[in-house]
Amino acid sequence: MDKTVVVTGAGGTLCSVVAVDFARRGYRVALVGRTLEKLERTAETIRSEGGRCCCLTADVTDEAAVQDVRERVHAAFGPCSILINGAGGNQSDAVTTVNEFDPREQEPLHEGLRGFFDLDMAKFRSVLETNTMGTVIPSRVFAGDMVGLGGGSIVNFASMNTYRPLSRVPAYAMAKAGVSNFTQWLAAYLAPAGIRVNAVAPGFFVNERSRRLLTRPDGGLTSRGEHIIYNTPMHRFGEAAELVGCIRWLTDDEAAGFVTGVTVPVDGGFLSSPGL
Repeated sequence: MDKTVVVTGAGGTLCSVVAVDFARRGYRVALVGRTLEKLERTAETIRSEGGRCCCLTADVTDEAAVQDVRERVHAAFGPCSILINGAGGNQSDAVTTVNEFDPREQEPLHEGLRGFFDLDMAKFRSVLETNTMGTVIPSRVFAGDMVGLGGGSIVNFASMNTYRPLSRVPAYAMAKAGVSNFTQWLAAYLAPAGIRVNAVAPGFFVNERSRRLLTRPDGGLTSRGEHIIYNTPMHRFGEAAELVGCIRWLTDDEAAGFVTGVTVPVDGGFLSSPGL
């Protein structure tokens, strides 16, 4: 396979598995993220199986840094044919601890409770920046490669929050709604260049951050975790490998050559459940 794939967030639970799958199928894979140690863990798996990859640290909201990554990818593997925009995430100080307004928010001291009026606006902006501009900037940088190649594919990461603003995570929900909207806009804009732009919307896949919110130290579920399972018809969390098939399809120019501008839920039926 004479193609180069760039995967941002490649040290994470989901995108590490996505990156390994591309390498297994013969692609050259550029692993991009903030933390070299996490990227190297992904790279170790790829290299142990004879795959080709390189690790590149960068803040995907910094255009100059992403341009530098592009130059290093060119030097190692050549131009990018496929971009997976997996970098993103949330921050605890931008997350409320209550689902709705609590009058205690107005009291001078209310330790243990973080409502909308307590959120750190700098962290709120950071969540917006990471998830939105962290998708826009790599798309702009690497789509330039695809224009030169006469085509390519971009897959963004949306969320269940794209469709429903889930409780407690206003910044993340706002950002992921924006990712889907941008996916549609960019798909229409880049169609004449032969570049397809789509997104996946993972349901509830447990990672390091969400494990603390959804599970207890004894391995049981928190009330939030129980509520999610109740509202997921398949009654379980997703496994990272179960996201791979959708991304394979979206990036296959034969199987999905007429597919662009869509956001595909991979959610165990969560969006189909009325919760009743």
